[in-house]
Amino acid sequence: MAESLSTTNEKQDKKLKQSRNWLKFQLGQDVMMRGVFIGSAVVVSAIIFTLIAFVGYQGLQTFTEVSPAEFFFSLDWTPSENKFGAFPFLFSTIVLTLLSVLLSLPLALGGAVFMAKVAPKWMREILRPATDLFVGIPSVVYGLIGMTVIVPALHKMFPSTVGYGILPAAIILAVMIMPTILSISEDAIRSLPGRLEEASLALGATRWQTIWKVLLPAARPGILTAVILGMGRAIGETMAVFMVIGNAPQMPKSLIDSTTVLTTAIVKDMPSTFYGTAWNNSLYLMSLVLLIISIGLILAIRILSKRSEVK
Repeated sequence: MAESLSTTNEKQDKKLKQSRNWLKFQLGQDVMMRGVFIGSAVVVSAIIFTLIAFVGYQGLQTFTEVSPAEFFFSLDWTPSENKFGAFPFLFSTIVLTLLSVLLSLPLALGGAVFMAKVAPKWMREILRPATDLFVGIPSVVYGLIGMTVIVPALHKMFPSTVGYGILPAAIILAVMIMPTILSISEDAIRSLPGRLEEASLALGATRWQTIWKVLLPAARPGILTAVILGMGRAIGETMAVFMVIGNAPQMPKSLIDSTTVLTTAIVKDMPSTFYGTAWNNSLYLMSLVLLIISIGLILAIRILSKRSEVK
């Protein structure tokens, strides 16, 4: 009897030691993974802040030779004469972004409503992957289609122009950002609680009244997030815009007048400059402006997300 009790105690002690060793191993792994995650976050943050500091420092060197008023409000961009007025690029960037969103939003929002509330399940399973495929198409392909199809078509419609300008670039960007707006808007609509739709229908509203006056206002934070993300991509797109906008450093007089935006100006002029010159520094300043705009859009998304969580 005593021998069996001692054997049992030994087995229990052995299991207890194994449990303690396993717990120590798990705690060690937790500490190690926590260190890895913290280290990764520190490295990524350091890279981002270093990038912002470098671009910011180099860009602000522009003001040692060019006044802020000249850079931001002058229309004359003639680097050979030390004139660096970037207002046409800023203006064209804003107009191009807004126009591409205006062209894309109705189609994207209509597609989101259709897939979320109208299309049967089998159709949605086909349409959703099909729209996601647009995101994977290289931007140079969009630009090539714009050069060979859209630009000649605009030239035929307006023979007095070449066909390059903000309008073809906006059409291309509208197609490029439409899947982003559509996907996020659809997710926002589908994530709404079912009781909203049920309550509206129970009060006598039609299906379309429920979608227009109940579901879309309730999904507004998600839709605005989608629009902001689409704007972010439109502002940062380079190659497709470079191929159809004309790249003339001038203030556009119409939507089919050749002009340049910030991204294409940087790509076009950077190979021709020397590091540290006023021309080179002004291009870095354009990069800083784009970076600030991107950060502002990210902060806007964060604010909208927090407001939607509070509601």
